[in-house]
Amino acid sequence: MKSLLLAAALSTSASVALAADTFNLDPSHSQVVFSYNHLGYSTTFGMFSGFEGEIVFDEADPASSSVSVSMPVMSMFTGWEAREGHFMSDDFFGATEDDLITFTSTGIEVTGEGTALITGDLTMNDTTKSVTLDATLNQASPYPFGPNQGKPTMGFNATTTLLRSDFGLGAFAPAVSDEVAVQISIEALAAE
Repeated sequence: MKSLLLAAALSTSASVALAADTFNLDPSHSQVVFSYNHLGYSTTFGMFSGFEGEIVFDEADPASSSVSVSMPVMSMFTGWEAREGHFMSDDFFGATEDDLITFTSTGIEVTGEGTALITGDLTMNDTTKSVTLDATLNQASPYPFGPNQGKPTMGFNATTTLLRSDFGLGAFAPAVSDEVAVQISIEALAAE
């Protein structure tokens, strides 16, 4: 879910002129939302937060940009404490406070003005798989006000679909959908 995964999308527009090459993710305005079908009755949603990460933007060659992101497994929120506890149990993550989900880009294919396919290594539950994010640059401009006023800032959205069984998280599939839809939205500010 790191697809989070995700930040490389801002490297998708060569027309955006920014003063900084390195951007740090803003954890207060970055989220990964996931959803899956529960027994055919409903769609269940959850989210991760607590991001740390860095985007290196190459304005001259956006395809050479990179992203590295991590978030704590235990930052998951589903709106029901018992479900979160079950997800952290040995049925799924068997998570501890130190467990992270990480995403490191391995390639970026610019597909249009402000869009790209970001491929990277997603590590979750001690398993690493290549995933591709369909990313869109929302905006790149100086931050408009407050303590970050004037600081170059980028924001983007990205989506992907994962098979949880690929990461050893396939309990109760296929009754509970193996497919998990992932939506990512992040902001990143120029590093000091």
